[in-house]
Amino acid sequence: MVEIISGEKGKGKTKYLLDKVNSDVKKVDGSVVYIDKNTKHMYELDSKIRLINMGDYPVESTDEFLGFLSGVLSQNADIQEVFLDSFLTVSYVDSSDGLNVALNKLDKICNMYDVKFVLSVSKNEKDLPENAKGKIIISL
Repeated sequence: MVEIISGEKGKGKTKYLLDKVNSDVKKVDGSVVYIDKNTKHMYELDSKIRLINMGDYPVESTDEFLGFLSGVLSQNADIQEVFLDSFLTVSYVDSSDGLNVALNKLDKICNMYDVKFVLSVSKNEKDLPENAKGKIIISL
């Protein structure tokens, strides 16, 4: 399952995402991963959450990012939830078509690995492609 937290920059998406990840880690039996563009929020995460700083890896395209994500999941079969802050930035998605393709691939990965993705997307709900609108859990 893919869930989206949408809203323009500065509306509180990261705060909501951090609250959700820290709450969810108490409810799952498996591992939880938080992927971000830097380590700025490291001390706001529960110590059980694995933080991945994408700035540490030479990923430069959406395809590379999705391959990286598949690699992370292949190394730990216990991952149940993956939280992606600043999704459009860390995944190199720069268009509605690109977001559409990325969401379709994330859906496939969800089904293959039985994992849930929660994405922070810096766009208003009205600006998202149709396949994204049904995945929104909150629009800020």
